[in-house]
Amino acid sequence: MDTHLFLPSHVHSMITLFFLLLFVSSSYCEDDKHYTECRKTFSCGNLHGLYYPFWSDERSKICGDQRFKLRCEEDQFPVLSITNQDFRLLSVDDFGRITITIVRMDLFESICPVNIAEIRPITIDNALFLDEQEVQNVTLFYNCSAEKPPFPNYRFSCDVNGEERPAYYATGEWEIDHLSNYCNIELQVPISAYRIEIIWNGLRNFERVLKAGFNVVYKPDEMCERCSDSSGICGTNSTTSRFTCLCHDRPYPMNCPNVDSRRVTLKVVIGIVAVVVVLGILVTCGGLIYCRKKIPTVFLRSNNQDFEAFLENHGPLSVKRYSFSEVKKMTNFFKDKLGQGGYGIVYKGKLKDGHFVAVKVLNASKGEGEEFINEVASISRTSHINIVTLLGFCLEGQKRALIYEFISNGSLENFICSQGILKSDYHLGWEIMHEIAIGIARGLEYLHRGCKTRIVHFDIKPHNILLDENFCPKISDFGLAKLYTKKESILSMLETRGTIGYIAPEVFSRNFGGVSYKSDVYSYGMLVLETVGGREKDEVGTNDSSNEKYFPYWIYKRIELGNESKLYGETSTEEKEIVRKMTLVGLWCIQTNPSDRPSMSKVIEMLEGSSESLKIPPMPLLFSTPESPPLCSFTTSTA
Repeated sequence: MDTHLFLPSHVHSMITLFFLLLFVSSSYCEDDKHYTECRKTFSCGNLHGLYYPFWSDERSKICGDQRFKLRCEEDQFPVLSITNQDFRLLSVDDFGRITITIVRMDLFESICPVNIAEIRPITIDNALFLDEQEVQNVTLFYNCSAEKPPFPNYRFSCDVNGEERPAYYATGEWEIDHLSNYCNIELQVPISAYRIEIIWNGLRNFERVLKAGFNVVYKPDEMCERCSDSSGICGTNSTTSRFTCLCHDRPYPMNCPNVDSRRVTLKVVIGIVAVVVVLGILVTCGGLIYCRKKIPTVFLRSNNQDFEAFLENHGPLSVKRYSFSEVKKMTNFFKDKLGQGGYGIVYKGKLKDGHFVAVKVLNASKGEGEEFINEVASISRTSHINIVTLLGFCLEGQKRALIYEFISNGSLENFICSQGILKSDYHLGWEIMHEIAIGIARGLEYLHRGCKTRIVHFDIKPHNILLDENFCPKISDFGLAKLYTKKESILSMLETRGTIGYIAPEVFSRNFGGVSYKSDVYSYGMLVLETVGGREKDEVGTNDSSNEKYFPYWIYKRIELGNESKLYGETSTEEKEIVRKMTLVGLWCIQTNPSDRPSMSKVIEMLEGSSESLKIPPMPLLFSTPESPPLCSFTTSTA
């Protein structure tokens, strides 16, 4: 028998009114479809996490600035056209302002463009970008006469109408004036100012710097800033092609009205009426058992206020947020386990679009979520080929998860540690190992100098270097990372962070110097040395603490005494050159005094140069205190 038949008619009316109010509230609070669409990031080519001002054919024009349309190419950097010149978009980061790294498309593949006669200079449009670029112009000269000017180090050659003609590059006024008399085509190209010293070490280094591009800072207009301040999302009216502010309820010409206060007022009114209705029902139905059941709590108090504050500040520009039920579905209820550590467990998952992902489920006992905040804050808005891509996250009470792109070949640790899944017989070869070392260095250079807000990783080790299907390295696990501004050279730290065996001495004790990005350089050096000696390290006694058994010392003595055969094995002359070069670079990076260690840009220069120009560095003082365990010991991170 239906119990509602015993209720008075006015109770039926109150119940109907109650659900009607709930329906009105739900309908009123539903976000506008353009706001919902444009608050999500999108991918273009091999860059992920893109947002306004960028858009593409796969993304609605209303979500971007019409001047920043991207041409997406599979497995390629997106193409951006500026003043009718095509550029490759290499990376994007946003820490308060949007900094993008671009390079001329006609010079991206080769320093000799296909149509040299049609090449033309470009100017950075001040209407699009702030006039604060850290760039310096290099002048390229093409179609030069056969007579040789006195600049042999700056010379190369290019095909012009089927004939090889001399070409040059220069920065000094005297060289430029002099070369202008020999060459028919002159082109100014901007490069990053902090890389200027590298270009004089040979044509190969200049080509590398040219391909690395230069940074420009997007110049938002006043309306966009007003829109963002009003909790809106900047966009473009698809009909008029003018700016529009996308808001919760609908687009507005300039900024969102104070709709939140109207919503709050309506919710309060609805809440009061709902309470009165419910009380009336409770009074009328006081004797019925079902009215005594507890009403479930809708909103739970979160103990993750710090992270929620971060989300509030970065809202529409954040990566996608998933519910824990979605995480369970994408991992098939945590069926395929990839690995486990002190942070939690990593599972293989699959998104609705078919892309595989790696889902890191963090332990609920790991503090108040500092590592979680660090990881999202560090890499959610950066994009670089040597940095793993964060696709999303989950935060529900104590349930925390990070969703990354799936990297098929696992970690570098598997290829250099005999305890790993892949034995030493699967060594990748020294040429690939050399490219991996360069790729890691480029990723660290980007973190240290390419971002407006710099990042120190503090946990560089083989386990945190992932290799994709082409063995391109990607730096992962930013749980211990620390952000710092450009003006900061020394970081303030209250605790030791990192993994034993890779932690720089100054992180343990400030007596060795201040903590800075050079601490990552030390960890990188230890990683490179392990890459070099990983297959032979079984000779290093795991429990023997004598100097002769300390792994870097073992390598150093072989280099110093010229007994390097244990490092090289049966290799060609070219491979021996690679191994010696990597070894010397690694030893320079682990110098005890941070100021004696090279920057990552210098490391790249050393790795791409000749080993003959590299000197054997002094023996680091810490070799006399071998408390650090041998590498490949699978130690865990500390924070």
